[in-house]
Amino acid sequence: MTTERCVSTLELVAKAEASPWARRHVRDVLRAWQVTGEHIDTAELAVCELVANAVRHVASDAPESRVTLTLRHDDTQLIAEVADPSDQPPVPGTGMSEDAESGRGLFIVGEISKEWDYYLLPTGGKVVWCVIALV
Repeated sequence: MTTERCVSTLELVAKAEASPWARRHVRDVLRAWQVTGEHIDTAELAVCELVANAVRHVASDAPESRVTLTLRHDDTQLIAEVADPSDQPPVPGTGMSEDAESGRGLFIVGEISKEWDYYLLPTGGKVVWCVIALV
């Protein structure tokens, strides 16, 4: 049985700059948690896609909307959660062409993570999460 040993949370304003800050946070935190480089790269990509998706869908709702990134690490996996104020479920892109400029985020998350999903918060908003295997 694994036990959660590390948790980190970062709140970001829902603007384009959120993804680079999230990437930096993931890299710094996972290095401190002694996660290996390959897993850090995977986590960075997944988190950037989740944060970018959240920002894209909530930024127009309110100029000061925020998204919250939470990282949870145990012996075997990393769980990345991105909470945002929108109640609209995430929708993976379908029928994407090779030259499409958007719509690939959740597809990428699904390909590089063990699993992903979302849940609605009782107070409004949602959390989109993914699990990255570390072993």
